[in-house]
Amino acid sequence: MRRPKGIKTKKSVSKRFKITAKGKVMARHSGTRHLLSGKSAKRRRRLGEWKELSSTDVYKIKSCLPFSH
Repeated sequence: MRRPKGIKTKKSVSKRFKITAKGKVMARHSGTRHLLSGKSAKRRRRLGEWKELSSTDVYKIKSCLPFSH
């Protein structure tokens, strides 16, 4: 991917996603803001972990983060 001059990182994307050393794009699970008392402890623990994004979204995220890969 060739970078043109003056390209900037999308700051909103950099706060929501991270790219691992091997190039995987990781994101947080949704559903952790409210109504947690109705969710089991196992489900709450699982929602706290990072998840790997599907390959269809990876290209879009990486193009918004030009200096991270």
